[in-house]
Amino acid sequence: MTDQVTVFHNQACSKSRGALAILDEQGVAYDVVRYLDTPPDRAALERILDAIDDEPKALVRTDDDKFKALGIPKADVTTREQVIDVLLAHPEVMQRPVVFVGTRAVIARPSERVLDLLD
Repeated sequence: MTDQVTVFHNQACSKSRGALAILDEQGVAYDVVRYLDTPPDRAALERILDAIDDEPKALVRTDDDKFKALGIPKADVTTREQVIDVLLAHPEVMQRPVVFVGTRAVIARPSERVLDLLD
């Protein structure tokens, strides 16, 4: 594979660890972005939203207890700008893992979705 593979990873997430395991099993080299240690900036979030096939709101873990504790109504994270604003302020509620292969990306939930990007 010649395209660069990048994984926005949370080591505490089983799906994120599962996606890395699948890449390892497939012999795919990848770069890891530990997004809780180095939160994505606006440009990175825009790149993710441009690359995934999902609606912008899919990038926010709205059913997570951390999101619920913020008191933000789900209706307030539906547009692209709302999602970016929430994730800039609260990267811990970003859905993970996000796996890029070149310019294409998936939210790898389930982890096996990473296989959709591999040729």
